[in-house]
Amino acid sequence: MSRTAGGPVVTVDVQVDRAARTLPAPAWQALRRQLVRMVRAAAGHEGRPLEAAFRFTTDAEIWALNRAYRRKDQPTDVLAFAQREGPPGAAGAGVLGDVVVSVETARRQARRRGPAGLAAELRVLAAHGLCHLLGYDHRDDAEEAEMNARAAALLAEAGRRGPVRPA
Repeated sequence: MSRTAGGPVVTVDVQVDRAARTLPAPAWQALRRQLVRMVRAAAGHEGRPLEAAFRFTTDAEIWALNRAYRRKDQPTDVLAFAQREGPPGAAGAGVLGDVVVSVETARRQARRRGPAGLAAELRVLAAHGLCHLLGYDHRDDAEEAEMNARAAALLAEAGRRGPVRPA
């Protein structure tokens, strides 16, 4: 658990499956710090404690989850398993849920998107999943624009230094 200076307490669990540990340890540590900043920024925005878990895994693992929970027989880049329902900012327990990211799919996408690299792609996918946990979706253009704006704010806060600002 950690507390933003004067802000809500947040709990962030980050698990990297052994087979998915393709980045050097310092890169995973930096990513973990950025995920904590994102959840702190979301907690500050919502004005309450939040809890989220992130798992970085393989295509095989995310494929099994995608098949079991979404009935899609293929790997995907990110899955979000929300513990609360409703629109962004909806009342409810501070436990948001779990974000699962395929490191292998992220690596392929990172190559196609240019020099930003795998760590940047993992951060983008984690922010996308976190937005789903916060109640955002992208079923139409308006929802997608709103979700993308929130993800961009969370990513900007993840990359900043200093006190965490609500995002």
